[in-house]
Amino acid sequence: MIKVYRKTATIKAEQFDGSDEMVDKYELIDAGTMLGTHHSPEVYLTGSGKLCVGDWIATGANGEHWPIEDDVFKKTYAELPVIPEEVAYMIKQAKNGDYKLGVALYGAYEGVWKPSVVKWILMHAEVFARAWLDGYVVEEDK
Repeated sequence: MIKVYRKTATIKAEQFDGSDEMVDKYELIDAGTMLGTHHSPEVYLTGSGKLCVGDWIATGANGEHWPIEDDVFKKTYAELPVIPEEVAYMIKQAKNGDYKLGVALYGAYEGVWKPSVVKWILMHAEVFARAWLDGYVVEEDK
């Protein structure tokens, strides 16, 4: 029987812009240089195949890189939610206390958390749940 799976690990990714800086950063191979002919618009990620401008270079947990075509990337990946530092702190504290998501949401509904955290959670419940489940990025100071 076929089962449905979701990816559980996060990755870092950068969209390839064709710049020399990115070619150097990811040690991309220029097809023309490799063949000793001329500079070519075709570049390759070592061991992973051709990379086109607009494709994404993903970096895994062990520092490995692989290319992902732009349309596949957009269908497969979504950015982690960006949340305020005080909400991130509350999530960390709640998880350290072995709270479950439902208890955290109920705590917000009952006003157990700091008022500014409660207000944010109630106004962004779906983002909060996604951050709790998938991870998050703390928003930068303004």
